Amino acid sequence: MCFFKSISDDIRFAQLEFRKHTKSKRLVIGSFLACLAAVLQATGGFLPGIGYFISPFATLPILIGAMFSIHMGVMSYFLTILLLFILFPSELVIFPFTTGLLGIGIGAAFSFFKKRVSIIFIGAILLTIGIMSLLNIFHFPVLGPTVSDSYSFLTAGSIFIFSFLYNWLWVEMALFFFKKLKTVIT
Repeated sequence: MCFFKSISDDIRFAQLEFRKHTKSKRLVIGSFLACLAAVLQATGGFLPGIGYFISPFATLPILIGAMFSIHMGVMSYFLTILLLFILFPSELVIFPFTTGLLGIGIGAAFSFFKKRVSIIFIGAILLTIGIMSLLNIFHFPVLGPTVSDSYSFLTAGSIFIFSFLYNWLWVEMALFFFKKLKTVIT
């Protein structure tokens, strides 16, 4: 089963090669990824309708950055938050708790774990915590008005199952894009 397959050592090798770049080159790459993430996240507000299908892809630049270097991923995450604060503040509530947190979580999990199921599980836990905190702590209707903002085990379980499947998709997409970008960035 593909859940229990190990990821290749290409990621570890690319991380070691990426560390050989100068700090300025790493800073430029991280800044570019943050700008790309901010633009993708803001499309939900700039282009209503089609933009809501594009904005989840804001996870990808943060994820790729965190796969190369956790430091660069965290820097891109916070820089994206600052850019969203300037460009489109209404997306500032969603990004830090869902899209950005997912990118950081999966990217960092690639550095610490070798099995796909571990990486997917870590991302699912973080996304579930992010969505549940938006629902229950901040009372922000991130899932729409049909989902109650009071805690229920059924809602939490459903969110975790969705998060697990969504993370599985993102892990496979990240591996695909990482193989394509590995030769460009390293």
